[in-house]
Amino acid sequence: MKQRPPDIGFIPTPEAAIAAFLELAEVNSQDILYDLGCGDGRILIRAAELFGTHGVGIDIDPQRSRSGREKAIAAGVSDRVEFREQDLFECDFSDATVVFIYLLPHLNLKLLPRLLNQLQPGARLVSLDFDFGDWQPQKTISLPIPEESTLYYWKI
Repeated sequence: MKQRPPDIGFIPTPEAAIAAFLELAEVNSQDILYDLGCGDGRILIRAAELFGTHGVGIDIDPQRSRSGREKAIAAGVSDRVEFREQDLFECDFSDATVVFIYLLPHLNLKLLPRLLNQLQPGARLVSLDFDFGDWQPQKTISLPIPEESTLYYWKI
């Protein structure tokens, strides 16, 4: 079955935002980190390198998943990082302890019911640049990288 096209194009997460996300979410070796719309997997790979975190990247674009797998192999973390070519609005991420997303506002709102339904109490959720409308984050961090960005944090 042919996958539908991606909802948005690939925009790489800046390195400074990755470091700030890992600190804000207190990512550690016990976590199962999901990146919904993972692109080339840079967040998952960095978390695996720094903390030994297990990660799952979901992306509908086969080219992005392939790139992520290649980069994970090159970084020596392919045993801890997995890439799935799936629609993030249909996938199962219920085992996640941390979720990262960098989508657009309307996509966040579309995804919110699935997040609230699947994530277990204590799971952490961080979104780069876009919130979830009326659902207020517990923390917000402004980053001056390379242009201003914002991380939004929720704990389920």
